Amino acid sequence: MGKKSPPATSSSVIDQPMSDLLSERYLSYALSTIMARSLPDVRDGLKPVHRRLLFAMSQLKLSPSTMPKKSARVVGDVIGKFHPHGDQAVYDTLVRLAQDFAVRYPLVDGQGNFGNIDGDNAAAMRYTESRLTQTAIELLDGIDDDAIDFRQTYDGETLEPIVLPSSFPNLLANGASGIAVGMATSIPPHNILELCDAMEMMLEKETSIEDLCTIIKGPDFPTGGIMVEPKESIIQSYKTGKGSFRLRARWEKEDLKKGQWQIVITEIPYQVQKAKLVEKIAELITDKKVPLLDDVRDESAEDIRLVLIPRAPTVEAELLMEALFRATELETRFSLNMNVLENGITPRVMNIREVLQAWLNHRQDVLVRRSNHRLGQVNHRLEVLAGYLIAYLNIDEVIQIIRDNDEPKPIMIKKFGLTDVQVEAILNMRLRSLRKLEEFEIKKENDKLSKEKDALEKLLKSETKQWAEIRKQIADLKESYVKMSQLSKRRTKIGKAPAPIAVNLTHAMIEKEPVTIICSAKGWVRAMKGHGVNIVDIKYKEGDREDFIIEAQTTDKLSIFASNGRFYSLGCDKLPSGRGFGEPIRLLVDIPNDANVVNVRVFHEESKYLVVSRDGRGFVVPSSETLAQTRAGKQILNIDDPLDAVICCVVEPHHDHVAMISKDRKMLVFPINQIPEMNKGKGVILQKYKSSEVSDVKTFKMKEGLTFISGTREMNVPNIKEWLGERAQVGKLPPNGFPRSNKF
Repeated sequence: MGKKSPPATSSSVIDQPMSDLLSERYLSYALSTIMARSLPDVRDGLKPVHRRLLFAMSQLKLSPSTMPKKSARVVGDVIGKFHPHGDQAVYDTLVRLAQDFAVRYPLVDGQGNFGNIDGDNAAAMRYTESRLTQTAIELLDGIDDDAIDFRQTYDGETLEPIVLPSSFPNLLANGASGIAVGMATSIPPHNILELCDAMEMMLEKETSIEDLCTIIKGPDFPTGGIMVEPKESIIQSYKTGKGSFRLRARWEKEDLKKGQWQIVITEIPYQVQKAKLVEKIAELITDKKVPLLDDVRDESAEDIRLVLIPRAPTVEAELLMEALFRATELETRFSLNMNVLENGITPRVMNIREVLQAWLNHRQDVLVRRSNHRLGQVNHRLEVLAGYLIAYLNIDEVIQIIRDNDEPKPIMIKKFGLTDVQVEAILNMRLRSLRKLEEFEIKKENDKLSKEKDALEKLLKSETKQWAEIRKQIADLKESYVKMSQLSKRRTKIGKAPAPIAVNLTHAMIEKEPVTIICSAKGWVRAMKGHGVNIVDIKYKEGDREDFIIEAQTTDKLSIFASNGRFYSLGCDKLPSGRGFGEPIRLLVDIPNDANVVNVRVFHEESKYLVVSRDGRGFVVPSSETLAQTRAGKQILNIDDPLDAVICCVVEPHHDHVAMISKDRKMLVFPINQIPEMNKGKGVILQKYKSSEVSDVKTFKMKEGLTFISGTREMNVPNIKEWLGERAQVGKLPPNGFPRSNKF
């Protein structure tokens, strides 16, 4: 039998609740993950693995001007000296930093197969070669000038940088992403020229985030595309450090012979694999989930070219693309979460100004440290030059002392008043250098270094001079990238937020044709082909008459407002033909029997409506808010009783005033900007009534005067000052000749 293990001593037993032990250890693990793996440092925008990779490559002297080395050699140095993790993880990092479709400003120049936008993997590390790019050199600039602190590596044998000097704003320029324990980071790439301009503005004056957003329009992704996020949303995201950006593929309509056409996609959203995207579109075609699309082809070479073939030439290209944006990754959202390590220690979500300021502060620290380092070198050299000058003036005596004495150092110090540094420099000189000890050359170098010393001391004493120097560095950085237009030119276009398209996709197969829509006073509707229909030829049921005659297209939508305060949407392709008297609108959409049709218009995204209830309350509503998704319509104006006294009129863009008249013939005119714009509700009092109600409403342009129909004549009132007032007043009797019906 084997020996029994000795009982545990009191020193090896921890008397502590298990919950506390787990909490402490999990917290240690979480902090380790946050600081040493997942979150980037706000100063250089790098995680430890990136920093160690770049430092190892600089140690191997893999500059842009040298021959590249095998990636396996680089990975071996990284995992052997600095990063004790798997080789594949390090190689994947190296590969990503070399992919121009993954990184806006690549930090590694890769030779060989480093993968592609289709999602294919890179070749094995033994086949590829790599070296640093000029951008990476800028991140490392000053690393040998005591610009940053170093710490011991995991085995204590060598040192590694805690942070890089980073003369390039890498965090925002290249972005970052990572998932830690309980927190994550997601920062999109930005354009370097815009970042430089923004920081120059910050150094000039007090700058708000709104000011910065006039320069930094939004992210600039390496794969291009079109960002369609509203400007207000972009500003809010940059203010809080959290948000998202809506990104779409760039496309164009390419005309072919015989009226045919096709769509060509030239740029796809960031981090979307092209092969999977094509596969998804093909799957939608097979499953008939996009009836407008017939085929997809990938004709890409070096540039992206995806060709989409529509089902028929009558299909609208915008409608087809809208369907694909909704169903595929041709439209994506890139999240913004600027969660970074402040000073490499504290995780914090920063706004864009704080991120830029943190980089500027880091550059100031680097400048001061490099200047102090250089000042030390200059002082040392000046001390040596002073010793050389003394040696030059007493060259024969110095040679005699060195030749005759085993320990010449103390003798020279005593005789010539030299310092230890000066004597060491003289003794370490080679004989061939004696001829260089010419007084003129020594004084020339001494004068040059004295001027440099003076400039460095002034720089270190003046914070104003330091910021001026940093601004000059930023200007030089911007100029260097302006010359590299391929790198600096903005790739992601900033577009307008697209309007929602609610047209049923199956209707898009209908050929776009002009139609004239006739709606009678009793609510019967029909559509006649073509425009310019002769009104005399239109027949109505006995006792009925015309109410609305509208020219539209078969692909348009009608916006119908009813007396119950609801808006209804109806596609023109759903209307009955012009033969006969048509059909009641209330059967095509679910308008209740106790409500009547008040207004019918073709839906336009940019239009606005003025809606008024019978008690004189109302507001302006954008047409985009009236778009109904069901037959039951959308409640916009809240009213107590669905009587036929609700009014709706279109607000033309150039109209600046509103005229209202009540049933007791009181007319009031006031500026339209006094009416609030709302999405729904009861609104505000537009005209005050004692025992009456609204009769009619009209918007118009003041300079053109107020017009109304009296009998068969159109009359104009050019001067309406008599009726001009403020919203919620009673008004005055209308002008002479105003119809007794109290309608405009």
